[in-house]
Parts: sequence; C-alpha cells; structure tokens
Amino acid sequence: MKIAIVSNKKILQTTDITEKIENELKNSGLDYDTLDVNNLKSGYDFVCSAGGDGTILKTSRYYAKTATPVMGINSGRLGFLSLITPEEVYMLGDIIKNSKYEIQERIMLKTKGCTALNDFVIKGHSPNRSAKFNLYINDRLVSDYIADGLIISTPTGSTAYGLSAGGPILVPGLKSFVIVPICAHTMTARPLVVPDSEKITVKSVDEYLDVSCDGQETIVKVKEIGIELSEYRAKLAFPVGDNFYSILRNKLNWGVSPVSQNV
Repeated sequence: MKIAIVSNKKILQTTDITEKIENELKNSGLDYDTLDVNNLKSGYDFVCSAGGDGTILKTSRYYAKTATPVMGINSGRLGFLSLITPEEVYMLGDIIKNSKYEIQERIMLKTKGCTALNDFVIKGHSPNRSAKFNLYINDRLVSDYIADGLIISTPTGSTAYGLSAGGPILVPGLKSFVIVPICAHTMTARPLVVPDSEKITVKSVDEYLDVSCDGQETIVKVKEIGIELSEYRAKLAFPVGDNFYSILRNKLNWGVSPVSQNV
C-alpha cells in the first residue's frame, strides 16, 4: 500500500503535524511519500491530508480523478472535513492498516474546466455594488436577482459559505444542489434545493461575472456560467464511528442548548 502525505506549509502547525504523521506511518511499517499541496501527483492507494478544510478540498478534487481515498488531519481552524486532531495522529497507522475507516463518496460540481467539492460563488465583477442575475434551470428562467452574489453548493458545501448566507444544511449523501442568494434585495429570494441532474445557468444582466471555485480558483469576466454535476466523485475517508450528525453537533454546536452563566 502506497500512501501520500499531503502537507500545507502555509499553515504554521502543519510542519510538526506532518512529522508526527511520517513517524507514525514509519513505525507502522507503511510506505509513504510527502507531497506539497501545490505539487500533487498520482500513483497512491491512500492519501493523508494535513491542513485545514481548504487543503482537503484541493487534495480531494485532485485525487477524485483516480478515486483515491483522502483522510484529513486537521491543523487549521474548524476542520469540518478533517476530523483527526493532532493529538490523535498516533492512531493513524492502526486506522489505515486495519481499515478502520469508512469511505464516503461526495458529488462535485463542474464548469469551464473547474471542479468544486464545496461550491461555486458567483459575484459581479465590480466589487462595490450589487449585480443583477438571471437564474436558469435546464434553460428555463427561474428567477431574477439583485444581490451581492449567488452560491451554488453541493451537500458537502452546504455547511460552508451557503450556511453562513442563510442556506439549509444538506445531508452529504443527498443527490442535490442548493442555490443560495447572498444579500438579495427582495424578501422573496430564498434558497432553492434542486436535483443534481439539473443544469444550472447564471447570466448577468448588466455586467461581467466572476466565479470562485471552492474559494481557490477564479474565473473572471464572463457574461454567463453553466454549472452541472461532475463525472468525478470525491472519496473522503473518516474514522469508523464518526457520522454527519455527530460532526454537526461537535463542530458547529448544532442543537446544543446554551449553557447558563451566572453573572
């Protein structure tokens, strides 16, 4: 079994965590290479991604093309996709050698050479003003927006920017997308959940659009953008026992009652 350790050197804690992962895999008799997140290569059976969610997003998109499982070790902030903490790295060898993990396939979006595991964020090219958008689904006009932008999200990305903008949380296994307007200038503009078989098109009414892919790649100055289901699936590996609902509770304090404080 050949393993890649993908490291993001821009995160300060990652160097120490990467060394811990290397020592753990070496002591477990596992064969590995250490790669920089900006210099990935294929040819591996399993990938450990050391960094935050941005690191695992980039790593998962790359290895989706070879259907290689990716497990995240969190050295960032929230780490919604990277569940193993630095203190739990000592368990990594046992988890990998004895297959104590579950692989979840996650759908992705694609457009114009870009693929997104989380979302595409569409905004007007002029940063200081709202833009006018027309939303089409399967070439039929659905809605007009005057808004700061639109978020087209997968279920995986529904807990990211879309949630902050007022969108719903989708269970990762759902075959659907969610369209969330950002600060729309009308009370009737609400998030819309659609099947992942739909083709989504966003057209600008009055200016060029910029499109951000997972917050990492950008398409600039287009008049319209077509978004649809990618033929690839990201394969995320999680330790056995972790599930989406416990992650919501532990990472986002979802459904946790406020603790009363004596002042």
